[in-house]
Amino acid sequence: MKVVAINGSPHKEGNTYILTRRVMGTLEREGIETELVQLAGLKTRGCLGCFQCMKNRDGRCSVTADDFNSVLEKMLAADGVILASPTYVSSVTAEMKALIDRACMVNIANGGTLLKRKVGAAVVAFRRAGAMMAFNTINQLFLIAGMIVPGASYWNLGLGLAPGDVEKDVEGLSVMDSLGENMAWLLRKLGG
Repeated sequence: MKVVAINGSPHKEGNTYILTRRVMGTLEREGIETELVQLAGLKTRGCLGCFQCMKNRDGRCSVTADDFNSVLEKMLAADGVILASPTYVSSVTAEMKALIDRACMVNIANGGTLLKRKVGAAVVAFRRAGAMMAFNTINQLFLIAGMIVPGASYWNLGLGLAPGDVEKDVEGLSVMDSLGENMAWLLRKLGG
């Protein structure tokens, strides 16, 4: 079993990365293979609304001038997907929103089955406010795509501003451990 974790932060080793690696570490200890994809440095533009994916129905976005399709391929090949983002203006980063919008459109264009029954988990780093909106934005993709979302001991959020601040959020780190444990358990149950 494999989980791909996609870090939507422009900071490759900031708070979002720390939280994501925490979940991945728990998954790895539980025997689940993981892979980290950093959107920082990749080019992923927003959905053009061209609806070419509705015509092609080939499991890909028709826009090939960026890195979206390679990230989508990793999502499709995995049993579980973690989408992680810092909170930007009470939501996810533009890069994460582009990924969400395009993955949603390609999934719908292909009968809504590409992501169906994969396990999906949101991870959000925040400073003061807006975390729940970012969390919900990610979960909207999981739910419309028919994915299965495990719970944790609280919402999957970590508090911090400066890089490394989330390591002081004892409860947030505990939630990431709980999320990793629940995600691993669910993957094993679904896998057979």
